[in-house]
Amino acid sequence: MAGHSKWSKVKRIKGALDAKRGMLFSKLSKEIIVAARAGGGNPEANHRLRAAIQSARAQSMPNENIERAIKKGTGESGAAALEELLYEGYAPGGVAVMVEAATDNKNRTAAELRSIFSKNGGSLAGPGSVAYLFHRKGQITLPVEACKEDRLFEIAVNAGADEIETDESHHLILTPPDRLAAVADALRGAGLTPDSQKLTFVNSTTVRPADSASARQALRLLEALEECDDVLHVHANLEIEDELLASHQPIS
Repeated sequence: MAGHSKWSKVKRIKGALDAKRGMLFSKLSKEIIVAARAGGGNPEANHRLRAAIQSARAQSMPNENIERAIKKGTGESGAAALEELLYEGYAPGGVAVMVEAATDNKNRTAAELRSIFSKNGGSLAGPGSVAYLFHRKGQITLPVEACKEDRLFEIAVNAGADEIETDESHHLILTPPDRLAAVADALRGAGLTPDSQKLTFVNSTTVRPADSASARQALRLLEALEECDDVLHVHANLEIEDELLASHQPIS
């Protein structure tokens, strides 16, 4: 259940990308909209919406923005409906990529993503090409100083968690998608406040490009995808040296 294998590396890669991620509130709003559209506007009955709201609040998104997004998702406002789409592809070095998007024009989004992949040495792929390498999971993070790992293990596993990993600054709890809210509630009931909770895709294997040029190009592709307005989340099974990641220069 517990381990230290992949979380630290994934967090550092995502941190490098998230630092340049634009229009954060817009992306958070879209996540709330598609969650409300798929499962209704009651967060108590819609675990995905509940997680999206928690993520938005963790980024200090105003409550009025959250409520407005929920109403858009349920159709209470006259906003254009967003369609949720999942794209698969390859980055340089054979790295598998999953892209979650929400759009009111799927032709525009597909064309833009195809262009981003092509310009950065990757390619879009057909449905099922890489999806089998990723699993849908709930993900919760908690500051490491908030709780000892043994106590966290007991609380989280009793509430339905699958896996716990720890690095120098955070605990990571992975759950089945439908147990995300229950595990987060159990933590809060024990006096522990998560600093994030969300649904995500977790890769089962990693790929390390054969050379540093391919690894850098893969990072640039992932960063460009994150910058796309229609993209909600980007997931990849990239494995990269710490030194190379530290020297990466984000797109300006």
